[in-house]
Amino acid sequence: MNDTVRIRRARSDEADRLTEIALAAKRHWGYPEAWIEAWREGLTFTPAFVTAHPVYVAVDSNDQPLACYGLVDDGAVHLEHLWVDPSAMGRGLGRMLFAHAVATMQARAATTLYIDSDPNAAPFYERMGARRVGTLRADVCGTLRELPRLRYDLHEERPER
Repeated sequence: MNDTVRIRRARSDEADRLTEIALAAKRHWGYPEAWIEAWREGLTFTPAFVTAHPVYVAVDSNDQPLACYGLVDDGAVHLEHLWVDPSAMGRGLGRMLFAHAVATMQARAATTLYIDSDPNAAPFYERMGARRVGTLRADVCGTLRELPRLRYDLHEERPER
């Protein structure tokens, strides 16, 4: 990983860039463009969302966002977003952001983090220590899809990875 990458709180004026990262990351998996359009609303960061929720970015030495995550606490904490721009994949940014999200919620005394994962991302979350607890039906454009539902216990002792 590049030593010049750092994590900071996202700014509301970066919402469009965060949306670009999310869309590019989703496209990376080769989904049909019709699916991307169907998911656009859920992949969109609004300035209000960035302001109201813990949203963080991994930025380069020029302070440009390369990856991001967003958490939602509606009585249970959900990892709503974790996206890495395809040009920055393979540099450990996803692992860095996930660890930051865990630390952020531990500092707020949360006990559990829930993740409704894209099937392609589920192995990453499982490597991070999340466990499958079910599925969520999420059909798109007439195609049956089930998303892995994962749970990460924030105060469970884990061996160093």
